[in-house]
Amino acid sequence: MKRTRTRRRGFTLIEVLVVVAIVALLAGILLPVLAKAKGRAQGITCANNIRQLHIAWIGFADEHGGKLVNNHGIQETLRTRDNWVNNVLDWGFSPGNTNLETLRSGHLTPYLGESTGVFHCPSDKSVADNGSRIRSYSMNSMVGDPGELTNRFNPQMLQFFKNTDFPKPSEIYVFLDEHPDTLNDGFFMNRWAEPKWGNLPANYHDSGANLSFADGHVERHRWVEETTLKPNIKGGSGGVFATDSSRDYDWLREHTSVRK
Repeated sequence: MKRTRTRRRGFTLIEVLVVVAIVALLAGILLPVLAKAKGRAQGITCANNIRQLHIAWIGFADEHGGKLVNNHGIQETLRTRDNWVNNVLDWGFSPGNTNLETLRSGHLTPYLGESTGVFHCPSDKSVADNGSRIRSYSMNSMVGDPGELTNRFNPQMLQFFKNTDFPKPSEIYVFLDEHPDTLNDGFFMNRWAEPKWGNLPANYHDSGANLSFADGHVERHRWVEETTLKPNIKGGSGGVFATDSSRDYDWLREHTSVRK
């Protein structure tokens, strides 16, 4: 009996091209979805980090008769190391960029179980000359004792020294994501008389930043101005950025303090 040999038929060029086109189409559909999901997850982690910092902030005040933790500027932070966080960042070789001890020595770390990861937003990819930077967050300059900077920049506004000083705690922010180009000390400050950013909020999370408020809630606020949405690229540390209009600036000013 004669066996009939069956010829195996390979793929034609057209069939291969069709498969490649389908794979490319699916990748084009799925990759943005996956990227968005990853960004959303990072935003949730960031919000949880800020929530943990805020709980530590509350814990410090509870153990110190309502006194809020110190919130110093660059010079006093470097001189006294008596701050909520003791590192100062730049784009060069500052020890504060990478030295975790500058976080551990801050007054909030004992209330964080010695954890240092909560100081960094997973969406913050900023890298200085000596390595990846370890902090992404700053504190409202009108919250806590600013030491030598008391009444220096916005004397017409109320400085909150105790946890009972807030007239409307749900409207005053405490912690926020800061843009890497202005992030240095942990003291987020702007001169509120005119709309020019000295410190700029970050825009990591769907064009917005996470903030905690004195009543304990955390929210993401989305920015609307092009000048607030500066790209997160390695640039100068500090500086002044003009605004297109004052919508974002006014919103943050209104949630920073109240007039005396």
